[in-house]
Amino acid sequence: MALFEINLPDSVTKALGLPQKNPRRQQLKVLRKLLRRARFTEFGQAFRFDELLMEKDPSAKYQQLVPTYNYNKIYKDWWFKTLEGTPDVCWPGKIKYYALSSGTSEAASKYIPITRDLLNGNKMVMLKQLLTLRNYEDLPVKSIGKGWLMLGGSTDLQKGGDYYAGDLSGITAKKAPFWFQPFYKPGKKIARQKDWNKKLDEIVAKAPEWDIGFVVGVPAWIQMCMEMVIQRYKLNNIHEIWPNLAFFVHGGVSFEPYKKGFEKLLGKPLIYIETYLASEGYIAYQDRQHAKGMRLVTNEHIFFEFVPFDDKNFDPDGELVDQPQALLIDEIEEGKDYAILLSTSAGAWRYLIGDTIRLVDRERNEIIITGRTKHFLSLVGEHLSVDNMNKAIKMVGEQMNISIPEYTVVGKPHGNFFAHHWYVACNEAVNAEALRSAIDAHLCEVNDDYAVERKSALKDIFLDVLPEEKFMGFMKAKGKIGGQHKFPRVLKGKMLEDWDKYLNGELI
Repeated sequence: MALFEINLPDSVTKALGLPQKNPRRQQLKVLRKLLRRARFTEFGQAFRFDELLMEKDPSAKYQQLVPTYNYNKIYKDWWFKTLEGTPDVCWPGKIKYYALSSGTSEAASKYIPITRDLLNGNKMVMLKQLLTLRNYEDLPVKSIGKGWLMLGGSTDLQKGGDYYAGDLSGITAKKAPFWFQPFYKPGKKIARQKDWNKKLDEIVAKAPEWDIGFVVGVPAWIQMCMEMVIQRYKLNNIHEIWPNLAFFVHGGVSFEPYKKGFEKLLGKPLIYIETYLASEGYIAYQDRQHAKGMRLVTNEHIFFEFVPFDDKNFDPDGELVDQPQALLIDEIEEGKDYAILLSTSAGAWRYLIGDTIRLVDRERNEIIITGRTKHFLSLVGEHLSVDNMNKAIKMVGEQMNISIPEYTVVGKPHGNFFAHHWYVACNEAVNAEALRSAIDAHLCEVNDDYAVERKSALKDIFLDVLPEEKFMGFMKAKGKIGGQHKFPRVLKGKMLEDWDKYLNGELI
């Protein structure tokens, strides 16, 4: 375990591609590598990648020649061919695996291409993140060699033609290196289980046999699993069965709404490590204790562009306009929200992933996730982001000493004006009116635009308190139960229609 107690030599740091000083130079190197690999594909030929590679800095011409894509556009124009078995479309070779995206705002799953190059890049980033544990204070070294309980999708992937499809977590677990197998829990047999409830039951049954050091997954499902273990074995906390549990690796959603309820299940504090692993690639990770955010992966397998999240670049529905302003990593500013465009080693090109981020540390290239391009509310100019909502929920939880593990918000007409309707999960006794007023007040604190509009066209706030099981039941009814699925923080369109039906008992 000396690896975590010494500084790595410069030669090792360079060989592993660990973060260096110049992120723009790293990013241009990544772009050239991607262009070179894909230059003989249909996409590369259509957009003159050979010509781009002749440029000393190909980024400006790349932005000029290659259009931006969302999922629907790149699927319609290019990716559909790969599902039919056509090779060399957007990336060399045939696509053998597809990640089924959770699609929180869409009715249907998205098929995101997964290539060996992408998986190798993801594994390299995971190794880099593991090496950063040496930056943590009072590191519980013995826990690193214990079991890693990873709650993810089934490794029993769907067969379709010449390809397999499933959650990225299931594909990653299936392709995990041999040396990791002794640490990996719940093991191959349980990991194949497709029924999420049966999988949890089998994990709970096996829990006493394991010595767990890490738990990895989306907060809501990890919390549910630990609650089931505690209840089954009549424990006071999870550390009575897993005394070496020291790390929680989480991602996908903000942990803050879950933290208060989560920590009630512990016998001692955990080290929390945030990751940003999307179906499209490993985007960022927390590389030190008490970091402001997660460090962008600038030197591996993803080229980033950043589109200012404003009215010039996005329409009222959160759709990207044609020819948006797109900045490189050295051009973005701290404290502003940006949507991310990705170009990856799986044939995504200038692809709008749908998340919004904010740079919080220029020197370290650390970001936080602030929401989704379509998960925001701005009916009358209140510009309410998921980050604002999470902060308000955290403040209310501390103020009222309650846990709010889930919530969602709906914008709607209210007479001649507008209102927000909150649905909040809380299993504790709480005064709904007091909770409504507190959330409203805290949103006024964290968002000036919201405060102004509350005195104008945003006339009222409504709030319903529901048991957490209600939220989980809706996800189950939508077929979105499992490790990678998250409840959308803002409901619009088809998801809102189904939510209304569910609350009225019309969707089971």
